[in-house]
Amino acid sequence: MAYHWRGGTAADVNSGGTDGDLWSYYGQLRLSNNTTIFVAPQGIGNGWANSGGEDVTFTDDMLNRIEADLCVDTTQRFAMGFSYGGGMSYAIACARASVFRAVVVYSGAQLSGCNGGTQPIAYMGVHGIGDPVLNISNGRGLRDTFVRNNGCTAQNPPEPRSGSLSHIVTAYSGCRSGYPVVWAAFDGGHTPGPIDGCTCEGWRTWTSAEVWKFLTQFQTTPPGSPSPSPTASPSPSASQSPPPSGGTNAIKGVGSGRCVDVTGSSQSNGAQAQIYDCNGQANQQWTLTSASELRVYGNKCLDVNGGSTANGATVIIWDCNGQNNQKWRFNSDGTLTAVGANKCLDVPNNATANGTKLAIWDCNGGSNQRWTRV
Repeated sequence: MAYHWRGGTAADVNSGGTDGDLWSYYGQLRLSNNTTIFVAPQGIGNGWANSGGEDVTFTDDMLNRIEADLCVDTTQRFAMGFSYGGGMSYAIACARASVFRAVVVYSGAQLSGCNGGTQPIAYMGVHGIGDPVLNISNGRGLRDTFVRNNGCTAQNPPEPRSGSLSHIVTAYSGCRSGYPVVWAAFDGGHTPGPIDGCTCEGWRTWTSAEVWKFLTQFQTTPPGSPSPSPTASPSPSASQSPPPSGGTNAIKGVGSGRCVDVTGSSQSNGAQAQIYDCNGQANQQWTLTSASELRVYGNKCLDVNGGSTANGATVIIWDCNGQNNQKWRFNSDGTLTAVGANKCLDVPNNATANGTKLAIWDCNGGSNQRWTRV
């Protein structure tokens, strides 16, 4: 998703303006080699006021339409934008951190709101030290939100001196695995396309390659690739009594008849858990350990995102760390409790469709909260 600037249009982003395809989608189209689906949304009044969250809802609706028609790796959604579009990308980072993998904000500010803003998401900020429209302090403030959320070590990253006509890219240290923060400051003004050594701008900018490098670090197994062979499991049992630790099984929803599955067979931290047709593959094989973990792939744990205790908090996989948001308890009624939140693993809205993302919710004993190990 590439959002336009104030007064710009979706057509401007798509066409690349006077630079044509070389600058289409902020220079990402020419680097993608046909591996990427690009979307240029059009804002109301050529802006992104996001009144009442309407532009976030617009983005949700676009994703639903696109993913109904095209084959999309749902672990690889990205948003970017310049100026007002940067503000919109920041709003997406705040409100849809569990939907988008990463965002890039060029010369942005908090212009489109920030509903949420407490969950980690991979974040890259690009800003000019001499920006006369949105002072660089705005960009630093947006960046620092995700320095905190992503658990990075706080610092004042170096920035080029005025008159140097250069740039400095800094990757923060100490960030939660899979959630980097990158800050790219340049000696220049309000532009997404600065060129070192001159006061000009255009498709030859260094930002295209830096952004492409940032986004492609999250590539996972391509959609449709075969999964590793499933781990051997003991004979299935339909018993509703709490199972012992040590067994490796699929976990099947009573209401949906589908299994707990890692989206896209991803082994990346932050990949969401969903329901999908039971197929015996490795991304559906869960081992209940003596530490009350549910492990998949041997080293990833079913995890309540960010340690949240709120209804609707997403369920993901993450490196096993022994924290309470990775501990689960099978109950005699078939429910599966997230120990840290004291809420149940839940299929939202009693959905039964493949790809429905899992969450936690107050335990109510409904069939969408009951599971069997098979």
